[in-house]
Amino acid sequence: MTTPSENRSPGSHADLADLFIRLGRELTSPHSVDDVLRIVSHRAYELIPSAQHAAISGGASGKFETVAATSDVPLLVDRIQYRLKAGPAVDTLGGGAYRVGDLATDPSWPEFGRRAASEYGIHSLLSVRMYLEDDDLLAGLSLYSSDRDAFDESDETTATLLATHGALALTAARRQNKIEHLERALRTSRRIGTAMGILMASNKFTEQQAFDLLRIASQSHHRKLHDVADQVVQTGELDVPAAPEERHRQ
Repeated sequence: MTTPSENRSPGSHADLADLFIRLGRELTSPHSVDDVLRIVSHRAYELIPSAQHAAISGGASGKFETVAATSDVPLLVDRIQYRLKAGPAVDTLGGGAYRVGDLATDPSWPEFGRRAASEYGIHSLLSVRMYLEDDDLLAGLSLYSSDRDAFDESDETTATLLATHGALALTAARRQNKIEHLERALRTSRRIGTAMGILMASNKFTEQQAFDLLRIASQSHHRKLHDVADQVVQTGELDVPAAPEERHRQ
């Protein structure tokens, strides 16, 4: 059962400002992409009293998914939008914000609105774009309610501010994730290069021969290439399967 919205009211403007200050501090701490998405969706639910559910949609090249949600309802409602390729959350990813007070009768997305209202009891939906620095990913924050005309202009402003905070944090998290992947790739590359150097020095192999032996050992023992390289660096030895004996014709 959804917590009554009255119990989640942030109160005065000073209270709301304090919440955003704390949110800013929370999001500036190191977080994974999944953590940022979870924090933003849950804080949206907490900051906007009329929201009964919150979620973030993301994707690229016309293929979208709900990547964070406070309940199962957004997943079900969004699935309709993605299949129809029409709805506030989908259109928000193209830019702008959409606030709908009666999905069942709104002419903008007739089939989606009718199904969202009749199948899942969602009548109000507020969606705002999360503008990311990376052009390869689109994201949007959506809020859902079973009440009609649940969201007002103040809610849209709050959602936009939250989406801005979230977009900055998400961009930072994705950038950190890329850096970590590059660092791991660089360490792996250096490790493989070191192992190749050991094999070349101890066995008079060429660079290609050394790499081929590492690859053969990796495949034959079903181990990752960098694990085989670690073994060579640590022991100076490489366990390569013996070549099959040649069969002589009778």
